[in-house]
Amino acid sequence: MEIKEIIKSKLQENFKEVQFDFSEYKDEFVIKFDKQFILPVCKFLKTNSELEFIMCEDVTAVDWATRKNRFTVVYHIYSLKNNYRIVLKADVDESDCSIDTVSSVWRSANWQERETYDMYGIIFNNHPDLRRIYMPEEFEYHPLRKDFPLMGIPGSLSLPKK
Repeated sequence: MEIKEIIKSKLQENFKEVQFDFSEYKDEFVIKFDKQFILPVCKFLKTNSELEFIMCEDVTAVDWATRKNRFTVVYHIYSLKNNYRIVLKADVDESDCSIDTVSSVWRSANWQERETYDMYGIIFNNHPDLRRIYMPEEFEYHPLRKDFPLMGIPGSLSLPKK
């Protein structure tokens, strides 16, 4: 059985209450599901002895601007055991712009979630150190949001003093 079929069957068998949407695009296997299940699904994918997705390569987001669920949080994870990558996706609405942290599952997610918070304003619930990386803490905007002007907002960021 192919690894993606094993992943599908294991997830459906262990998470009967979750509606998974499986797709593939350009040899990338994508699993989309409700954000409330992000932590248990990630723990399962990492700890299952047949899967062992022990590496979180990236956490980022997509701003769809006009959709009901404005943001999609995207996780790229890798299994050394199977030499296989998958992409996890969970939609986040602007009215409740938050999702649980997976930094307890993969330590590398800590900084990646901080970057996503800084650039998109998505809050990662229970994150151990959720603060900005690139922008000053007092900066009220999130530069990768579609409504942020391409040239920035004049006067919104003071220049360093010489």
